[in-house]
Amino acid sequence: MLLINRIHHLAIICSNYEQSKSFYTDILGFKLVGEIYRQERQSYKADLAINDMYQIELFSFPDVPARVSRPEAAGLRHIAFEVDDIDTVVLLLRQKNIIAEPIRIDETTGKRFTFIADPDDLPIEFYEK
Repeated sequence: MLLINRIHHLAIICSNYEQSKSFYTDILGFKLVGEIYRQERQSYKADLAINDMYQIELFSFPDVPARVSRPEAAGLRHIAFEVDDIDTVVLLLRQKNIIAEPIRIDETTGKRFTFIADPDDLPIEFYEK
């Protein structure tokens, strides 16, 4: 059996690099810890820290196809972040003009959660601790 320690990073390809970088840093509060432009690929790559424990790699490539999000398609469904207080998250998002879906209750755990979408309509879940 494989011994996996943790998720190392998630890779996200965006259609508008500056818009997505701003969303993840200015709105969600991730820290930009590295950024390069790869001329041969015409591609930016940004490393975004989440509490210094995990990273999101944000990539840009020319002419990327749109992601199928709704109706749900096979593949990665969404990314989820644990938060202490879902009400505070929803309020802070609203102050930045990001509207969250109505808060729901996980029928298995009884925990509260909500979803938003990033600039490319990638579903992002906030799940209360």
